Amino acid sequence: MKIVLADDSLLMRAGIREILISNGHEVIRECESATELILAVDSLARDAELPDLVLTDVRMPPGNTDDGLRAAIDLRSRHRGLPILVLSAYVTGPYVRELLKGPGADGAVGYLLKEKVGRIADFLRVLDTVAGGGVVIDPEVIKYITHSATEDGPLARLTPRELEVLALMAQGRSNAEIAEELFLSAAAVSKHVANVFLKLGMPPGQDNRRVKAILTWFEYN
Repeated sequence: MKIVLADDSLLMRAGIREILISNGHEVIRECESATELILAVDSLARDAELPDLVLTDVRMPPGNTDDGLRAAIDLRSRHRGLPILVLSAYVTGPYVRELLKGPGADGAVGYLLKEKVGRIADFLRVLDTVAGGGVVIDPEVIKYITHSATEDGPLARLTPRELEVLALMAQGRSNAEIAEELFLSAAAVSKHVANVFLKLGMPPGQDNRRVKAILTWFEYN
């Protein structure tokens, strides 16, 4: 996988680079600011060499606030479908909502707390999921967000168990992992997932139902 890595911390960048390279990935550009990140990706796009994934911190120069996030949203609006994984030291719902609901928000996006990078197997799984078009949100961020499904919203159609399954789907969990987490059979989880899709108006045969269901979960929370 060819990756563009953006983080203003030299140590953090070096650590992530080592993990990526030692696991067979290639870091094709490194950036220290949001401005550099945008220029790097746009340059690659002009040469028809868009990366397989962009990995960026939230807080970076020039403003040292949410510049990395803004760059991610901007890049996804201009390079539709570009997979981006955002790293953050903060558990903040608004960042996630903006990333998921911004222009080009159609999957291939993730939000992960930096502390989870050290869990290498999980980190690599998240990279693969996002690069493959999926959505992965850190479990701690999922817990942070207040559930606020209204009586007339689509999530109100789901049972408590189905909402629980959907929240785990938003963490990038597979059906097998959901079954293990909830102590359910594989068949039971498959049934719950199918019910989630149907109740959210996503019939069999519709593309990217899992991604669309996750985005619906965030839209109405």
